[in-house]
Amino acid sequence: MRPYLAAVAVVALIVVGVLGMVAGESDDSPGLQGIGGLLIVGGVVLAVRTVRRSRGDVR
Repeated sequence: MRPYLAAVAVVALIVVGVLGMVAGESDDSPGLQGIGGLLIVGGVVLAVRTVRRSRGDVR
């Protein structure tokens, strides 16, 4: 995956996750908040993995 595409994917995942958390908060839906949290964590993991691979620190 190209670095700029990975950056766009990370930002999109985090934005959708935050929107899910906000919508779940207003609707008092723990499931939607959980999905939003998982999307945020997934975005952070993808960002860390992309940075490590671009530096050559693959394990």
